[in-house]
Amino acid sequence: MWLLRHIVSSFETMPGKGLPLGNLTSQLLVSIYMNEFDQFVKHELKAMYYIRYADDFVILNESRECLVSLIPEISNFLAEKLKLTLHPDKLFLQTLNSGVDFLGWVHFLDHRILRTTTKRRMLKIISAIPEFNVLNSFRGLLRHGNSSKLTNSIFEYEQSSRTGSGNRKKYTEGENDDL
Repeated sequence: MWLLRHIVSSFETMPGKGLPLGNLTSQLLVSIYMNEFDQFVKHELKAMYYIRYADDFVILNESRECLVSLIPEISNFLAEKLKLTLHPDKLFLQTLNSGVDFLGWVHFLDHRILRTTTKRRMLKIISAIPEFNVLNSFRGLLRHGNSSKLTNSIFEYEQSSRTGSGNRKKYTEGENDDL
């Protein structure tokens, strides 16, 4: 218990609340903490198609009405049992044809594409830190979706920075949205 208090107190967003993001203990603790929510969704709400990673989750159902009816139940459970709230700007009800925005990707039935804000953040980082390990890290990320144009763009950027050809393109926010 001492270790848990020490970890939580090492990063507080307000007195007694908060965990250091990215910390391996945070990932473990959120899995343990949210297990009760997982059990509630699967066994009480009987959601057949439920996915959660850390505090992000998706519930799929053919019926919009069913999904709408789950919102107050989920909200009440989170508030009463876990002292958490749903972020009102991050709650979406949409069709699969519109894509499911989850973990930096927009997932469709037969493919996935990088979320525009994720892409912009990535390009901004590449411009600021054009090192091999940074480029390689993003190349690894891009392997998980339909992103060949973006991957090729990063490769060309890397090649131009190695040769010093002066053709290095500076990525800026809003630019290259068609990649």
